[in-house]
Amino acid sequence: MKKKLSSYLGALAAGAALLTMTACGGSATATPASGAASSITVEHAQGSTANVPVNPEKVFTFDLGVLDTLDALGVEPAGVPEASYPESLSKYADAKYEKIGSLKEPNFEAVSAGAPDLIIISGRTAGAYEELSKIAPTIDLSIDAKNPMESFKDQTKKLGTIFNKAADVDAKLAAVDATIAETKTKATDAGKGLIVLTSGGEVTAYGAGSRFGIIHDVLGVPTAADVKSEGSHGESVSFEYIKQVNPDLLYVINRDTAIGAEAAAANPVLDNELIQSTNAAKNNKVISLDPAAWYIVGYGLNNVQAMVKAVADSVA
Repeated sequence: MKKKLSSYLGALAAGAALLTMTACGGSATATPASGAASSITVEHAQGSTANVPVNPEKVFTFDLGVLDTLDALGVEPAGVPEASYPESLSKYADAKYEKIGSLKEPNFEAVSAGAPDLIIISGRTAGAYEELSKIAPTIDLSIDAKNPMESFKDQTKKLGTIFNKAADVDAKLAAVDATIAETKTKATDAGKGLIVLTSGGEVTAYGAGSRFGIIHDVLGVPTAADVKSEGSHGESVSFEYIKQVNPDLLYVINRDTAIGAEAAAANPVLDNELIQSTNAAKNNKVISLDPAAWYIVGYGLNNVQAMVKAVADSVA
């Protein structure tokens, strides 16, 4: 990510002032630099801080939500993981972007050889924080599932501060908020919803407070059942259970498609007779959510807007 001289000088000017951004879960503070570049002190999800340069020249990210945000801001990282990229991020599969491991397992040798100025991780690679931070400044921008939008906005504003894109971030977040507000007004009377993920013929359900809880917690779709789920894992359910719950809206995420499994073409939920007897199926409200967007990418500036719009369309 080569920066023009003017951008670089702008970064120095920005670093001369004391900037403070505080939100639930962390903060980022720009402090005057004594050398050639200003620095940002970022408090992140590991409960610690890291000093990173303003407009770092070479950035590695293991998180596709962060990658989506950087892409939305016109910032190109140098290193990305090997992954099944959705169409919106397909260019990052190109060999011009260094491959630094998988979504879950960093290739420490490749990361070290690449000499990044900043490494960004999230939940899938959070366990590698200590090792990665020995190579370069590393920040963990994991999203808090209990407060997803607040956490997402906080993490996104940190990126806006690091890359001098705060105004762009504010504008894009305002657009997301407008779509959320519009969706909430429609969701109240749209009926009760149930979120399920299918994988290898198995079905798990997710409720409020889960990794997909944005549908209930943020967008206001009433829950069809009190689903028990912890962390990234949903509650294992049967087709009979779904029929009994009888949702008016059935949101389906096909994990097989998201990870490129051979079984991707078959979705047992959509083709099951028990499911066809639900209100959702009868009223054509079985909604197949983009599996890559919801399961792989998650909270990124462009992707969240797309996720919200998908729910907005379902309650229209």
